[in-house]
Amino acid sequence: MLAASVLAAAALAGCASEQSATLPPLRVPAATDDPAAAEAAEAALAAYNGYLAAAEKAEHAADPHHPELKKYLGDPLLTRVRLSIRVAKEHGAVRTGSLTSEPTITNINLDSVPMTVDIQDCLDATNYRMVYADDPDTVVPGTEVGRYLATATATRYDDGRWLISRGVAHRDQPC
Repeated sequence: MLAASVLAAAALAGCASEQSATLPPLRVPAATDDPAAAEAAEAALAAYNGYLAAAEKAEHAADPHHPELKKYLGDPLLTRVRLSIRVAKEHGAVRTGSLTSEPTITNINLDSVPMTVDIQDCLDATNYRMVYADDPDTVVPGTEVGRYLATATATRYDDGRWLISRGVAHRDQPC
């Protein structure tokens, strides 16, 4: 039960120990003629990379209210990530290691209200382990994964910030 609840709750909460996620250079879709779209893509990827790094720090510290989470996440994802970290902490589990990420933009919608950018990623969680805090050499059963597809949505909020508001780990889809 612990493994299933922790694994489900940690779906895209991407975190590790004292190392940080291996973040690639920002990749914006090939030369777009629309400067607003290029700016949105760059801001969305920056928010996504910030999300992965902030979630990693929060999971390493087992701190569901880590201050960096609010800088990069919006609801409903913010609440899901916080719940995931809290459940893991309550069960004595923390993350160690780090994720590697290869995000790309799949859609930019500047006409929607609010504006959104969809991101697809191949996350490599091979070295990103959920372990018991009191026994960091023991991996929580059922939480080991390799490379898998993840999708996320960045949303532009009224204050001008781009935050990651949705995220799904497609662990059944290797990449």
